[in-house]
Amino acid sequence: MGADPSAIDDPIVREQFIRLQAARERRRARTRSTVRQAIVLVVFVLLLCVAYTAYKAVGAAIDDAQSEWPLIGSFLPESGDLKMPPVLDIVSGIFAEPRGAGEPFWAIVGKEAAFTLREAAVGFAIGVIVGLGIAIVLTTSGRLERALVPHVIASQTIPLIAIAPIIVIWGRKSFDFLPFEWQDWMSVSIIATYLTFFPVTINGLRGLQSPRPENLELMDSYAARWGQTLWRLRLPASLPYLFAAFKIAATASVVGAIVGEISAGVKGGLGRRVLLEAQRYTTGPERLYVAVLGAAALGIFVFAVISSFEYVLVRRKGQEAVT
Repeated sequence: MGADPSAIDDPIVREQFIRLQAARERRRARTRSTVRQAIVLVVFVLLLCVAYTAYKAVGAAIDDAQSEWPLIGSFLPESGDLKMPPVLDIVSGIFAEPRGAGEPFWAIVGKEAAFTLREAAVGFAIGVIVGLGIAIVLTTSGRLERALVPHVIASQTIPLIAIAPIIVIWGRKSFDFLPFEWQDWMSVSIIATYLTFFPVTINGLRGLQSPRPENLELMDSYAARWGQTLWRLRLPASLPYLFAAFKIAATASVVGAIVGEISAGVKGGLGRRVLLEAQRYTTGPERLYVAVLGAAALGIFVFAVISSFEYVLVRRKGQEAVT
């Protein structure tokens, strides 16, 4: 473990030993980084809870002073228990068992998060394929890029809540020719795709154009075909750009899936849960907060998954290449 590489006479063994030491140090650094990130997240959540509680206390004090000073607090939102349930009530709401449910609320939200994750994953996969395909096509021609990129950007100016019902109705009415029955959750996945393809297209285009001219000239000197240049040079060079887009697209796919569930009235997902708890808010406001926290946790989860793939495919490979 603590041996000195210089004491090893065989150069091959010494090189292997140095590689093993470097790999061990990378694992330790990765573990320390993960622990630090977890601690930062926990501290952030605790500080957020403290700030939330402090705001409630300040709001309560201002409400008490309203009788003597009517203008005090008029510019601040109300902080009563109905509109802002206490932190302990929210925490207890995670483990409470709703009437007639037969299981704790966290289990219900977990199942619905898995349902939404399926919709978001399908939308993310289709969005990546479509976005990367558009980026590859645009790379072939500068004139085509100048003509189509403004339209790709303009597509994102349409409000999602406006097109979501259209996509759902279109799916219900127009896909009878398919060999399987079209379901509403598939329309929700298309809605998620709408938010996903844009960052992949823009970042993918930038990444595919990132190789230096001398590298492209080297591929030309080898008489490499366009597809070989794409596979061996452009795509590897675009990975850092693509993973930055994947992180945005993955979280956006969750947002698109939740909005789509609300618009389509799809049962079983987090969007439907948020809508139901909003309707029942007066009987249990803490459950709406738990549902929203579940959506946030799902977004953090997909971001962490993409970050893990990025580490394995980009950062770790780059470190191994250096060593």
